[in-house]
Amino acid sequence: QLQLVESGGDLLQPGGSLRLSCRASGVTLDYYAIGWFRQAPGKEREGVSCISSRGGSTDYADSVKGRFTISRDNAKNTVYLEMSSLKPEDTAVYYCARRRYIYCADFEGGSEFEYWGQGTQVTVSS
Repeated sequence: QLQLVESGGDLLQPGGSLRLSCRASGVTLDYYAIGWFRQAPGKEREGVSCISSRGGSTDYADSVKGRFTISRDNAKNTVYLEMSSLKPEDTAVYYCARRRYIYCADFEGGSEFEYWGQGTQVTVSS
């Protein structure tokens, strides 16, 4: 049974950095695009970033471009989200998800993502 587990969430001050991890168990992530999403209280879920199956293509929401970096280590069955210059508006529960196929096109809406983790809380506050 496929399970995605996010980790690395924390409470930190504005301007700080954090790395989130998404580890899969039960099946390989090798042949699938992986996305990171977030949801803040009272807001809709937002697509943050996505990486193609081999890592050759990445995509980011405008709100995080230049601050977040997605990467993957297929040997470890893990995808990472490096976050820097964090802002209070980055506060949310962050989720990773596996897409049905290898590409990230139009990932922002969350379509065709079939497996989701439980989320990890990131809080940015002074």
